[in-house]
Amino acid sequence: MPTLTSKANPRFKALQARLRPGGPRREATLLLGEKLIEAWAEARQSPAGKRLRPALWLRLEGAGPHPLEAGLGVETQVLGEALMRELADAGSPPEHALVMELGPEPAGPLPPRVIGAWGIQDPGNLGAILRSAAAFGFQEALLGPGCADPFHPRTLRGSMGAAFLLPLRRVDTLKLDPGHWFALEGGPGSVPLAEADLAEPLRLWVGNEGHGWSGVDLPGAVQRLAIPIQGVESLNAAVAAGIACYEVARKWIR
Repeated sequence: MPTLTSKANPRFKALQARLRPGGPRREATLLLGEKLIEAWAEARQSPAGKRLRPALWLRLEGAGPHPLEAGLGVETQVLGEALMRELADAGSPPEHALVMELGPEPAGPLPPRVIGAWGIQDPGNLGAILRSAAAFGFQEALLGPGCADPFHPRTLRGSMGAAFLLPLRRVDTLKLDPGHWFALEGGPGSVPLAEADLAEPLRLWVGNEGHGWSGVDLPGAVQRLAIPIQGVESLNAAVAAGIACYEVARKWIR
């Protein structure tokens, strides 16, 4: 099959335009590398996995076909190294990538265990939070204002496939249901993590990396949750989320 080598090629320019929109306007994303493609393939029958639909397989010039490539029923396009590197935004281009169309966000009542991210701006941090939540049995993720794009390729790499396991939906406000709502933040009035009632239905929220929940009007029913630390001012948001998710699993998941 012909190889695309020029950035001026209309097909390549159309592909770039398709992948360019981010956030709520995103309609397609790119799975970079065999590991991420295979992680999606393993989870594709889950509700979160079904949200992503294969649209175009991209193969680096000189690379052999991947075992999954023929079975997905989509076109394969071969790219020269410069074009694959351009799409991947990385020094070493992957041999394989998969363009995915995004379906609608989930709707309806929340499941028993939900992680929430509010203003998490770094794609790597958001990906790590999703990865910890999936590893410790959370069933959905809510993304508040200011969050990084969960389907940006860097976020997908950081989550190591967690975005295919956790349904993701965006929210503009904290609309409380009858669950136990917690916001990770130390300070006066905070409940120590070890003493908190983390029973289901549980909604555990992580605030912005820099200023936490400063400037956010938390409803009175949201309890502040503290992780005791020594010698440092605070924990990285993704680290704090991982510790809290583990504590939930340690207490309640058997």
